[in-house]
Amino acid sequence: MERLLVIIFAAAIALVFYYWCFRMVRRKSVQEYILTHQQILHPNAICYWRAAMAIIAYLLYFFSSFQTPAIILFSLAAVLDGVDGLVARNCNLVSTWGEWLDPMCDKLTYLPPLIGFAYTGILSSRLVWMLVALELAGQFLVRHVLKLIQSSGAANNFGKIKAIICFALVVYCTLLDKNPHVINIGDEILIACIILASASIVFKFVPNRLYADILSTLNFFCGIASLVFTSRGHLAQAIMVIIAGQLFDLFDGRMAEKHGGTKYGPYLDDIADFVSFGLAPAYIITRAGGTLSWLFGLIFIGGVAFRLVRFVTVDKKRQDLPEGIFNGLPSPAGAMIVLGASLVAPPNLLSVIALISVGLMVSHVRFTHFGRVMLKQIPKPVFFMLSALITVILVFILKTKNVEMFGYLLSGAVLLYIITGRKSIPGYSCSPQEK
Repeated sequence: MERLLVIIFAAAIALVFYYWCFRMVRRKSVQEYILTHQQILHPNAICYWRAAMAIIAYLLYFFSSFQTPAIILFSLAAVLDGVDGLVARNCNLVSTWGEWLDPMCDKLTYLPPLIGFAYTGILSSRLVWMLVALELAGQFLVRHVLKLIQSSGAANNFGKIKAIICFALVVYCTLLDKNPHVINIGDEILIACIILASASIVFKFVPNRLYADILSTLNFFCGIASLVFTSRGHLAQAIMVIIAGQLFDLFDGRMAEKHGGTKYGPYLDDIADFVSFGLAPAYIITRAGGTLSWLFGLIFIGGVAFRLVRFVTVDKKRQDLPEGIFNGLPSPAGAMIVLGASLVAPPNLLSVIALISVGLMVSHVRFTHFGRVMLKQIPKPVFFMLSALITVILVFILKTKNVEMFGYLLSGAVLLYIITGRKSIPGYSCSPQEK
């Protein structure tokens, strides 16, 4: 209990410090001060500071009795990873050296304590050294190859989310160190970090214009994997891969807008959406529902098909539909309604909920696009934190096999989207037809 209070106190200090930096660095006077004191306040200098702080925290924690100051110092070092980016962007101090230095200092911050916790028995030493090997390969070998082929080695979203999870894992291990009765999901989180580190390396070699098609393809395979899991009776695993497919679907459109795509991209996206958010949830309905579940599964498939066809043939061509606004509930959200209910609702209620989901999808009720509108309103650091938190929650659910918690989380998430997706529409007001 005492260690948990220390962690909460350290996290509070770090967050307050980050918020203060976030507010201050946007002021013109502060920006001018930073530019005249670059020796100690340049983003690269901040990287050196945080790496030094992390090393001191490592020595204090593992080789002295001053573990509480070590946790506080490490938390500040971790949050400085976001501060150097704030300074670089607001003061226009982004540099090629900084692109290499920032991830290197990340690794110097979280890898030594992870190795330390591996040799105290809290983490798997084999998994930790796998992560270390990937990190060093990505930092030195991969970046050297990218330099030879004149490609950017800047960190991508996979790498940034992985870094946040690694920072959190170090703090989590300090809790386990004094509270061995707490559920240990450290190795499972390490596996997630290894997957993200691998994805970060692979996507550095992928041409930008192929990003969208690759994400759509991954979404499609998630749908296929879900069908296989459902056929074997593993509904929770089937739902998890659909959620992974939704994350891929969330970004394929943004990648197409940002980097372009191929002529087959839109067709691949529609096919992937139909499989992952139509066929796969419908199959789950038939396995989790009652005697007429097959009928409600067919109705759900028909609703998703109608929703996708209407979007492609009608909604995309409408001039009265604002950009970033959906006509009817998006099929990923409609699928999530069913997925959450399939884990916690009785069969008869699941059938009713499936009908409600179909009704919302084929309706003319407008919803804001989460990826292209709502997500853009979320600050990047908050987005990375939320992505890391979702990853850790999924790992916890896999470890504990708490299916009911998973179902309620999904239901709560889609309910939150339905409410905020309506309220965030510019000039939102219920028309008489919508009441």
